[in-house]
Amino acid sequence: MSVKQHLVDLQKKMNANPEGIERLNSVYQFDLTGDVDEQYQVKFENGKAELIETTQLEPDCTLQLSGENLLKLLRGNFNTTMAFMTGKLKVKGDITLALKLQAALEKYS
Repeated sequence: MSVKQHLVDLQKKMNANPEGIERLNSVYQFDLTGDVDEQYQVKFENGKAELIETTQLEPDCTLQLSGENLLKLLRGNFNTTMAFMTGKLKVKGDITLALKLQAALEKYS
């Protein structure tokens, strides 16, 4: 399954059960590297998640990682601390938002 499809499925899960994202009010950008360079944004606002396939909004937090590692993150199989320390994950913007996103993703994996 593609990264995009995983993000679409996650958006549906989050919107159907918004308890895990109610406190998120930010725009996250995913800059994917590796075989295919892609960018996605996810906007969280008022307990809703919206996947945006462009970079039209100013992100509050940008995560740079490979598509493979993003899939691991979405599945809950990615040690973000180790990835950050070894350069497999780079964070631009508010790092506390990255931690909040990780906590929210754990509720949906």
